[in-house]
Amino acid sequence: MGPFDWLPHAPLEPLYLDWLSEAHVEVAVLRLDRIDPLISGNKWFKLTAHLAQARQVGATGIISLGGAYSNHLHALAAAGKRFGFLTVGLLRGHRQETPTVLDLEAFGMQLHWLGYGGYRARNEPGFWLPWQAQYPHLHPVPEGGSGLLGAAGCKPLVDQAREQLGSLGWQGYDAWWLAVGTGTTLAGLVLAEAGVHRVYGALAVPDDHGVAQSVRGIVQNGYELIDASRGGFAKVDPQLLAFIDATQRSCNMPLEPLYTGKALLALKEQIKAGRFAPGTRLIFLHSGGLQGRRGFAD
Repeated sequence: MGPFDWLPHAPLEPLYLDWLSEAHVEVAVLRLDRIDPLISGNKWFKLTAHLAQARQVGATGIISLGGAYSNHLHALAAAGKRFGFLTVGLLRGHRQETPTVLDLEAFGMQLHWLGYGGYRARNEPGFWLPWQAQYPHLHPVPEGGSGLLGAAGCKPLVDQAREQLGSLGWQGYDAWWLAVGTGTTLAGLVLAEAGVHRVYGALAVPDDHGVAQSVRGIVQNGYELIDASRGGFAKVDPQLLAFIDATQRSCNMPLEPLYTGKALLALKEQIKAGRFAPGTRLIFLHSGGLQGRRGFAD
């Protein structure tokens, strides 16, 4: 199925913002948005163990799920095109010609639109049976590449960050901070840290999405979840958009409003509230997802 030993390297860069300087808190950003123009962010890392399992069982491709702006499906389809394996996407709702969907088709992914009721059934027993019958040579991957396999694929991120601490003049760090959608990447960091450093997850989705339960299915401690959803998934407001605009102008780091923008604003609010003492050093994981900004072009 291709060279799935490809493990891109994410640079670790210092973040200079006034509100960090005022609090005497240092932040370095692990820039997963910079690993590849198309297979971007944490999505490839979440896919690696799933792809390895697919190869073990002799599958010729991957079938997975997502929405019309899915970063997961976008990275999967791009990887399929680059490395020469088949991809099928099961999409929420009814056909939309979003920029992401047009990319999926251009990358060669075959799409099936499930409607909204059909998509809600994705976690029910037997959901995959008809799709496996239709595509017996494809390996099913859960939405977002989630689960223990997805988490395991994210463990190398900790080593990548630690290997670059010297370039910042850091001897160590105190904790991680990242946006959380499914909780898979957070769980991977917790597994890799093995209790050495705490991992803070800024929830981009409300409590009723079941993220806390999913994370507990993989790890039981070493992390904390903070609500950063601002009222719901994909909910944006003038304060968030103004913060993203000001931050991008100040430090030239691109953000998007679903995950990274919400996570960084939540970090600012927590620092202003005094959660982190002066001298704290944090690693902020930039999880990519910038292609999804095209849904907010207006």
